[in-house]
Amino acid sequence: MVVICLIYDQIGNRGTVTEAAGFDPEADVQRLRGAMKGAGTDEAAVIEVLAHRTIAQRQRVKEAYKQAVGKDLAEDLSSELSGNFRSVVLGLLMLAPVYDAYELRNAIKGAGTEEACLIDVLASRSNAEIQTINAFYKKEYEKSLEDDVCGDTSGMFQRVLPITSLTLDQCECFNAMLEIYEAGEARWGTDEVKFLTVLCVRNRNHLLRVFEEYQKISGRDIEESIKREMSGSLEDVFLAIVKCIRNKQAFFAERLYKSMKGLGTTDSVLIRIMVARAEIDMLDIKAQFLKMYGKTLYSFIKGDTSGDYRKILLELCGGE
Repeated sequence: MVVICLIYDQIGNRGTVTEAAGFDPEADVQRLRGAMKGAGTDEAAVIEVLAHRTIAQRQRVKEAYKQAVGKDLAEDLSSELSGNFRSVVLGLLMLAPVYDAYELRNAIKGAGTEEACLIDVLASRSNAEIQTINAFYKKEYEKSLEDDVCGDTSGMFQRVLPITSLTLDQCECFNAMLEIYEAGEARWGTDEVKFLTVLCVRNRNHLLRVFEEYQKISGRDIEESIKREMSGSLEDVFLAIVKCIRNKQAFFAERLYKSMKGLGTTDSVLIRIMVARAEIDMLDIKAQFLKMYGKTLYSFIKGDTSGDYRKILLELCGGE
């Protein structure tokens, strides 16, 4: 219970999903049981319940369902639903770090590695959150997340993924800025280790000052330098760390936009962000999306998805 309380302390107050008034887990159980009775499934009822309950409330519904039915709610819903709609529903039933661990495991296992998932999750979570994810990952999969990542990625990319808390000796902003400059623009080749050491301090205010001083000395924005000095997944992960330090909600807005623009939709990215951020900062992500792209996130989702999948995402989005 202590662990769960700590997890819920990390949930923000800028989400589109908030505590349901007059919450009655037993009534929700009856609604969900009715939705799964007979031929077919009442998806609207599933959406009405799960998209309008907090993570904590959904856990209570799961417990009440187990007591009333003697079965696991996630397993029953999984057998009733399919496709992207099922992926969203199952994600909503998980605790936040369990969902992150689940996503990371799916990204790692199999023939290739979905590096976008590793970057999205590990570059945007705090060290405390990553440690919690690691604990749940080890409990669920009997392996260390760090070992799995290192076994499935190679080279500098695996070293930059902040699985564990990396610390930097107390140094002045000038020294950190000079390290980054000397690691990149001031020399042929790039010393990624120095970039990594400075960026993974995870002290946001300190790093924002470092970025300002870096621009004064180098004449370039830190993101521009990363693009000049690096490429591929390494460039992606460094840019993600910097963007999350500067404005995490803008980072997620950009990821959502890129998941839907053009032909086709990168559903894994869209689902992951909508599920993970709905209770934390979706209001601010929506505001950033509108500011950056001149269109609402709601309209993008509506135009790019369909069916019950669209309906549940729009509920998590919380309207225009």
